[in-house]
Amino acid sequence: MALTSSIQAYDPRWPGMYAEEAARLAQVFGRDVVEVHHVGSTAVPDLAAKPEIDILAVVNLVDVPEMWAKGFAELGYRRGGDLSAGHRFFKRDLNGVRTHKLHICDQGHPSIADMLKFRDHLRRTPVDRARYQALKLRLERENTDGIGQYLASKAPFIDAIVAGIKP
Repeated sequence: MALTSSIQAYDPRWPGMYAEEAARLAQVFGRDVVEVHHVGSTAVPDLAAKPEIDILAVVNLVDVPEMWAKGFAELGYRRGGDLSAGHRFFKRDLNGVRTHKLHICDQGHPSIADMLKFRDHLRRTPVDRARYQALKLRLERENTDGIGQYLASKAPFIDAIVAGIKP
């Protein structure tokens, strides 16, 4: 079964695409956003990835205000399932193709540190970056059940890397 997008070679346009989208989202968040980060594989130079820009927004509110949901919808986002308490997920498709994933985490949520640690580790560690890329490509080839299987299968690698990074 296909993933939401096919994995492709790193595209140097991805950071610019992140910056453009972060600017669009800033209009919705207003002052309630603490920080915004480019995360996920598209944030790691020289790493093959699904061409879906992952954005992490850290907020100082408990609930996503209704005005945000309306603003996100106007920008083409729809609500996905929450990934955990305090970690909300939105996705944006264009012409039926996933283009962006928005993670909204409450300030202090453990997912924030984990996503940033993993991204930064892959940016500075070519051996693990290559291992992760090989894993992702293998999982894409072997996938029979879609994105859930793909994400679950790469989670142990990510968890091991994050667990091994000293605070």
